[in-house]
Amino acid sequence: MDDDCSTTEAFDELKSRSLGVSDVAQIAAGTGLAVYAMWVGILQPGFRRVPLKLQVPYIPASKSQVRNVMTLLKGRKGGIVDLGSGDGRIVLEAHRRGFTPAVGYELNPWLIYLSRFNAWRIGHHRKVSYRREDLWKVDLSECKNITVFLAPSVLSLLQKKLLAELPNDALVIAGRFPFPDWTPYRIEGLGVDRAWAYSIEAQRNCQQLSQLTRNVLNNNLFV
Repeated sequence: MDDDCSTTEAFDELKSRSLGVSDVAQIAAGTGLAVYAMWVGILQPGFRRVPLKLQVPYIPASKSQVRNVMTLLKGRKGGIVDLGSGDGRIVLEAHRRGFTPAVGYELNPWLIYLSRFNAWRIGHHRKVSYRREDLWKVDLSECKNITVFLAPSVLSLLQKKLLAELPNDALVIAGRFPFPDWTPYRIEGLGVDRAWAYSIEAQRNCQQLSQLTRNVLNNNLFV
């Protein structure tokens, strides 16, 4: 599958998709509107140091997206980590499916509050965890199930961190956009609701093979 086509297709569909009332309400709560703008500009000047390409707009995951992610996780056990967890719905659904601990990392404080409220509302606030932490500083060395709904510019950088830290038997699920340089072993859904599953062991093997091929070619050039 052509990942560039997948990314373009996802962008086009996101632009054309109309948001329902509940989606608009979630985005309003997630962004905090003028209050959040004031918080960023005055109370948290450090946030302005986050490069623009690493700032990810909040778009609620659809029911189809959540379902596709859970389908790809079927048969997996243990804990799960959602990087850039938004309003927390992936973490909540993973907990319902038996993943424990279920943890979401999110930098936006308003989304953390919204996630905790959503968990409290259905009586799961003591069973899941939402942490306001920079995903680039989170230690992932013991994580075996990872989900991400992030922009392509972030995914291209995140690949390096995941390959450097995750154990060999880890599974990474990307929703909405695929990892630009990785080959998925399974895809679920269509269009913007599509989700991609990646084996870390397979990505490392592919990387090693590519490096070996480059070394052989370089050696042949000097023979």
